[in-house]
Amino acid sequence: MSNVFDINKKLDGTLARCGVIHTPHGDINTPCFIVGGTNAVVKTLVPEQVRDLSGQAILANTYHLMTKPGAEIIKKAGGLSKFMNWSGPTFTDSGGFQVFSLGIAYKKGIDLVAHSEKGDKSQATISKKQPAKVTDNGVYFKSPSNGDTLYLSPEKSMVLQHQIGADIHMCFDELTASLADRKIIKKAMDRTHIWAKRCLDKHQELNNEHDLLNEPHQLLFGVVQGARENDLRVESASFLGAMNFDGYGIGGIFEPNDIPKYVKIVDEILPETKPRHLLGMGSQPADLFLGVEYGIDTFDCVAPTRQARNGALYTLDGRINIKNSKYVEDFSPLDQDCDCYTCRHYTKAYLSHLYRANEITGLALGSIHNERFVVRTVEQIRASIINNTFFELKANFLKRYYGQDIAGQWIK
Repeated sequence: MSNVFDINKKLDGTLARCGVIHTPHGDINTPCFIVGGTNAVVKTLVPEQVRDLSGQAILANTYHLMTKPGAEIIKKAGGLSKFMNWSGPTFTDSGGFQVFSLGIAYKKGIDLVAHSEKGDKSQATISKKQPAKVTDNGVYFKSPSNGDTLYLSPEKSMVLQHQIGADIHMCFDELTASLADRKIIKKAMDRTHIWAKRCLDKHQELNNEHDLLNEPHQLLFGVVQGARENDLRVESASFLGAMNFDGYGIGGIFEPNDIPKYVKIVDEILPETKPRHLLGMGSQPADLFLGVEYGIDTFDCVAPTRQARNGALYTLDGRINIKNSKYVEDFSPLDQDCDCYTCRHYTKAYLSHLYRANEITGLALGSIHNERFVVRTVEQIRASIINNTFFELKANFLKRYYGQDIAGQWIK
């Protein structure tokens, strides 16, 4: 595809822009929140509900789909979109996150913020306690379903993603915690760069096969790493930005406060004419406003449905726990300003009842609302760029959602 991304409007004094990503399954108007569908499903929702809440695209996980049901089965079904009855654009991440979550971080209380050199050395063996082993060639995993050893390399990730058939793929990368030792971050970044070249070569080879079958090309995004080391972020963005990717994912950002410093420096280097995706973020307004302001075009996160399943629901006045007793006799909508199906038809009292009674319908209604809340927020951000009201929207939204004291750190 010769013209992947068109920029229609830029916001003066920022890196924010509105545009359109063109894919074989339709256009994506940016900025855009990509709905999380890890296992080829948005949990508790069917595709028709995702369409109704104006979700434009869905992101699935390569590692999970290679284990269940298997990429070959999805290919036989006609690709991810046909398999899950989703007619719109699709993304797949590479499985790189599982390198971290099943390796150094597995059941150790180690999060995405920090781990040590001692922890890094523990990646040398694969076991029940830590079911992933990282090598320069690829990663060995223990299957969560039957204990079999699985192997994922840059080339294998590309083959799997082409079989799955999403429109936009991510390069296989190695993620580290954001405050890991510098030499661990540098080693992972260097390996990510080597893997990126291998991914790109294999991806181009597979797209050549698409040409022979008169099939559309699939798109590949390189993934920038470097954690909280600014010089490594610059190095990664410069290295990958010089390669012929269709767009770029930005990894290793886990908190809103990281965005102005560590995303901005990357987006000032990456080619302006190509889309940028912030991996695994977008579950709260600060992510969205700051991400867009500093050059992000698309986001993905599974938190809206995950939090909904736990009773944590978004409102313009902040996130609430619908299970709290104060909502038992509250017969108002969840959010007076929300246009989602849940808020148009049900009250807090009814939702509280469903959650307290462990009724699965409550999880579905909560998920509809949370996904629509995030999608609608990005729609409002997109409109504010076009109307030159971005900073007014940002200030009003963040003050109401977080309160003046917290929001102040993100408002110019």
